[in-house]
Amino acid sequence: METAFLGPRGTFSEEAALRYADGRGDLVAFASIPALTSAVETGLAEAAVLPIENSIEGAVSSTLDLLIHETPLRIVGEVVVPVRHMLVTAAGTSLGDITVVSSHPQALGQCRRFLERCLPKAEQVAALSTAGAVEAVANGGDPARAAIGPARAAELYGGQIIARDIQDIRGNLTRFVALAREDAPATGDDKTSLGLTLKANVPGALFKVLLPFAEEGIQLTKLENRPTKGWIGDYVFLIDLEGHQVDAPVRRAVDRIREQAAMFKIFGSYPRFPVETLRDLYASPALLP
Repeated sequence: METAFLGPRGTFSEEAALRYADGRGDLVAFASIPALTSAVETGLAEAAVLPIENSIEGAVSSTLDLLIHETPLRIVGEVVVPVRHMLVTAAGTSLGDITVVSSHPQALGQCRRFLERCLPKAEQVAALSTAGAVEAVANGGDPARAAIGPARAAELYGGQIIARDIQDIRGNLTRFVALAREDAPATGDDKTSLGLTLKANVPGALFKVLLPFAEEGIQLTKLENRPTKGWIGDYVFLIDLEGHQVDAPVRRAVDRIREQAAMFKIFGSYPRFPVETLRDLYASPALLP
């Protein structure tokens, strides 16, 4: 089994793919999120792992738009990865040597407080990826340059980690979903993701759509919207819920909702990632903001 991920190696996306594949087959890097879905659709990979949500930044719109508008692939799994940033340098570098820090713009922004307090005079330079920044610093040998990135990138490219967990918000998590051609079977601890549009934008329309979930005792875990790309003010409502689409309560609710929706699409049912197990990672005061 080949699993596609958003490259290069050493990124949080690769870490998510490693956790999802769990030693099954090889990982293949691709340069963009649309390329990941194309890889599975054309048979280059059996599954693809894509970022869909960050606990700080919110939804990954490009992934949601692919699911809504472009791909027939199904969500068959999810993985939640802690986003832990490290300050990486060439061997032998100390903090006082650093005059330039490079990373992906999101990583630089997520480490703002550390940079302001510990490297206030260092120039911040944007890179295409955290892993690419770490690789350049580790291989460049320049003691004046540092990079921000995952610990795995330093392991791969030989960098020296001189500061750990430098992100401003320590409980920073990114949720990834795995896409494949066939649905995942029910496990007894599942989630379902779906999208819909309303037939008419009138008072109570969304309430009527959500009511069957409440009446069937189904817990919703996420509700958000995306533009339909048609007319301003028209939205696709995206819902994550507990349960598999073959479960009787979910099936009954879905049947009722289909009748009230103009567009209705189930993106997939898949095993729930036990995100509560990650709370232990942040239980220590050293890992709290």
